[in-house]
Amino acid sequence: MREKRPEKGDWTMSSNAYIKLVPSSSQQTISTEELKDLFNYYKEITAKTGDQVDWNYEYSAFPYELKEKEDGKGNWFYLHSSQDRYNAILIGVGKESASEEDGTEREKTYIQITLPPTATAGDKGKANEFSKFLAKKLKGELHLFNGRIMYFNPRK
Repeated sequence: MREKRPEKGDWTMSSNAYIKLVPSSSQQTISTEELKDLFNYYKEITAKTGDQVDWNYEYSAFPYELKEKEDGKGNWFYLHSSQDRYNAILIGVGKESASEEDGTEREKTYIQITLPPTATAGDKGKANEFSKFLAKKLKGELHLFNGRIMYFNPRK
């Protein structure tokens, strides 16, 4: 019997990735406005790569437009693509309580990147690229969709 191929949005892994801002990160909190600025910066630098190689790379490199719904203002927004191999990526900011080594409680800010059920494999690849960019820029701890953790923060 032939194995069934996964359908669009049929992920066997978690559909969320997180970038946690830890004490050694470049900043301890972030707003959705700051994330939007980082998205625009990312689009700008990918477009410059295209200019250098004389190719319209920005539409292939990260083919998304930033969209925001009224009920998400200040908490989340989404990246929408009209290209056939891509659909959407949701990005939000939240806080969680965490215990430090000395036993004190501290509130940590995190960025959540979510792939909706309609997400494609292309969305997952682009979400991984963008989350790595954000984690490097913020010197955060990246918890990938597959559960693995990448540390971009200075460690002791």
